[in-house]
Amino acid sequence: MAALEGNRARWIAGLGVGVVGIGLVTAVLAPFNDSLSRAAPALLLVLPVLAAAVVGGMTVAMVTAVLATVAFSLAFIPPVGSLDVDVPEDGIALGVFLVVAVLAGTLVAREAERRRQAEEQREEIARLHVEFQRVVAQREALAAEAQRAEVLEHVDRQRAALLRSVSHDLRTPLATIQAVASDLRTAPDSDRARRDELLDLVADEANRLDRIVANVLSLSRIESGALSPTLRATDIGELVTHSAHRLDRLFAGRTIRLDVPEDLPLVLADYSQVDQVVTNLLENAVRHTPPGTAIDVAVRSTADTVVVTVGDDGPGLDPALRDSLFEAMRSGHRATSGIGLAICSAVVEAHGGTIGAGDSPAGGACFTFSLPASR
Repeated sequence: MAALEGNRARWIAGLGVGVVGIGLVTAVLAPFNDSLSRAAPALLLVLPVLAAAVVGGMTVAMVTAVLATVAFSLAFIPPVGSLDVDVPEDGIALGVFLVVAVLAGTLVAREAERRRQAEEQREEIARLHVEFQRVVAQREALAAEAQRAEVLEHVDRQRAALLRSVSHDLRTPLATIQAVASDLRTAPDSDRARRDELLDLVADEANRLDRIVANVLSLSRIESGALSPTLRATDIGELVTHSAHRLDRLFAGRTIRLDVPEDLPLVLADYSQVDQVVTNLLENAVRHTPPGTAIDVAVRSTADTVVVTVGDDGPGLDPALRDSLFEAMRSGHRATSGIGLAICSAVVEAHGGTIGAGDSPAGGACFTFSLPASR
């Protein structure tokens, strides 16, 4: 309906342009008819036909050509004021003028219509392009929102897993401490050896709680990007030996074998952070090896690195979890939903080193990390 109204308005405008043009040409040239050749008004009368063709289209061009022919006959072909012609040449001239006017108007109208359609197509393409850009922007916004929602959901799952892990890890030493306190309260007259044993157990579980809290705090610093090691020249062999001796009671029922040469080069490291790495690896080995087995700790140096290896005689690594051992809140045979191995990976990478896991010669698991040697 709108297109029909638009065509009607264009036809009326084109016809108006043609009629006005014919009237102007006729009014200007008619007084000089006697001094003009027939070609001059014929050529000028074609112009309104062309203008009408451009504005109104092919049909309007044909109608205007007929009107121009009538005006040419009435104003410029004797007898003036009549459609009759005196000689055949005038009739032929009128016929030729009509044919020329119709052909010229048709060709111009067709070309104008093609141009109009091309312009409409360009406008439509531009409109579709704008619409496409809007749709793309909306899709990108939706994709970004979906990704953000997915990230938030992942973070929520990690937080929930962390809470479950920390709750589980905290509950065990707390239960032990509570049981020891209950024993001491109900048996105040127990022998000194028994009391010392219970108090040692409390101290061990308190140290375990301290390590759990330290891991949680380290994870918080890692996630906030605040894990910035303070590098100093460090004797990695002394650090590993000290960590193993500090955890001596942790190895109850197991054998710890240290292989630490005395001529190791120093490394640039944050002592407390690397100590946390060694502690987590040792505790991880104890957690996954049964009593009666051995844990081997070795330190070696290469041309520009110092390598620390912690191996055990346990059941080994689950092949399905090898690629996710150092991700936080994972569960499986070797890596619990805890965060110790994830912290080890972050700390070692912050020192410019590498960390990995594999199978030990004894058939258990073997964790290895390397740090750049101090130059």
